[in-house]
Amino acid sequence: MFKSKQVSNKSAHFAFSLGLIGYMAVTTTHAAPQQDLKKIVDLEKSAYLETLKQLVNIESGSKDLEGTQEIARLVAQKLKATGAEVSILESKDMYRMDDTPAQTGPMVKAVLKGQGKTKIMLIAHMDTVYKKGMLKDQPFRIDANKAYGLGILDDKQGVAAVIHVLNTLQKMNYKNFDTITVLLNSDEEISSPSSRKLITETAANQDVVFSFEGGGQDGSLRLATSGIGAAYLDIQGKASHAGVKPEAGVNALTELAHQLLQMQDLSNPKTGLKLNWTVASSGATRNVIPDRATAQADARALRVEDFDLLEKNLQERVKVKKLTDSQVNLKFEVRRPPLVANDAAISLAQQAQNIYKNELNLPMNVVATASGGGTDAAFAGLKSKAAVVEGFGLSGDGAHSNNAEYILIDSIVPRLYLTTRLIMQLGESK
Repeated sequence: MFKSKQVSNKSAHFAFSLGLIGYMAVTTTHAAPQQDLKKIVDLEKSAYLETLKQLVNIESGSKDLEGTQEIARLVAQKLKATGAEVSILESKDMYRMDDTPAQTGPMVKAVLKGQGKTKIMLIAHMDTVYKKGMLKDQPFRIDANKAYGLGILDDKQGVAAVIHVLNTLQKMNYKNFDTITVLLNSDEEISSPSSRKLITETAANQDVVFSFEGGGQDGSLRLATSGIGAAYLDIQGKASHAGVKPEAGVNALTELAHQLLQMQDLSNPKTGLKLNWTVASSGATRNVIPDRATAQADARALRVEDFDLLEKNLQERVKVKKLTDSQVNLKFEVRRPPLVANDAAISLAQQAQNIYKNELNLPMNVVATASGGGTDAAFAGLKSKAAVVEGFGLSGDGAHSNNAEYILIDSIVPRLYLTTRLIMQLGESK
C-alpha cells in the first residue's frame, strides 16, 4: 500500500461539513473580494495553459513507468511551489485484477496546511490510455477556442487545474481551511489498482472532495456514477478426437454454454444491477473436443451491496455443472464501486450552481442520477460522509480518441474561479 498516516475521522468534521454546505457568502477579513479573485484567475489563465502544454508533452500511459515517473516529478515540483508539503509515493500493495500489471506508476500527494476548520481533498489522474509514441499524432496545439493534445481532457486538464487552484489561493494568501490534500494517481485508466486504497483512506475524514475529471461539453457536475465489475469463467475439460472418440473427452465448450445459460437472469432492472456476458473463447481445432473454455462478463451496479450479492449468486450457480468431470472456476472483481450522491454532495453542487449563476452569469447542469462508467471519486466516497462531487475539470470532448481530444479554453477561468470560490465559501460559512 502507499505509506501514509491516516488521521482518525471525527464526527465533528462531518457535522461541520453539513453546517457549512449551503450558499452563503459572508465576507471575512480573510477573504479577498470577488472582483479581486476574478482578476487573479484571469491572470492565471496563461500560466495554466503553459502547465497544460508541459503535461501533454510528457507521454504517461498507465503502463509507461518511465513516463508516469517523469510527469510525477514535474507535478510534485509545481505543487511544492504552492507551499504544500509534497511526496511521491510508490505502490506497496495492489488490488489485482485480470489486467493489472506487475507494477504501476507513482502517486503524488500534497498537503497544504491552513488556519481554518474545513478538510478539503482534490483528486485527478496523471495517466492516459495512450501508448508510448503516439504523442506525435496528438501534440499540444491551440486552434481558436480549443486546445488539443494527448490526454489533454482525460485528465491532464484536471491535474493542471489542481495546481493552479493552489496557485490562486497562494496569491490571495487565503488560508481559512484546515488542510487541502491533493492526491494525483497514475493508474486510473486501469481501474486504480494501486491507488484506490489510499484514496479511500484519505477521504474517510474529509469534509469535501472535489474530483477533476472533465465536465463534458456543457460543464456539468456529477453526483453519481455506476460501479463497474467483471466476472471471469474458466472451464477445464479433457481433449479427445471429436470424430473417433468424443466420449473420451470432457467438452469444456459444452460446460461453458451450460454455465452462461444458467447465469442469464442475474440482472435486476429495479436496482440497476446489470450482468452481461460479452467475451467467450474455446477450442482451436474443429475435430478436437476442447479442453478449455473461457468467458468474461461486464457488471454494473448502483449500490455496493449489489456487487456483493452478485458475486455470491455467481459462486452458487457455478456449483451446478452439466459435466461432472469438468472443472469450473469463477473470479469476480470490483473494478470501481458506484458513487452514490449524499445530501452533502447535493448541497455542494447547488452551491456551485449558485456561483455560476450569480457570480459568473453562466448555466450549470448537475447530474444526480448514475450514468456511464466509474470514477476515482467513488473510491473517495466509499467510506466517507464527505460531499463528493465529480466533474470540476474543464469542458471538452474526444477523450480516448486518436486525434480529436481537446479542452475548451474559455472554460479555464470559470473552472478555476469555481473551485477557488467554493473553497472560500466553505471557510467563510458558519
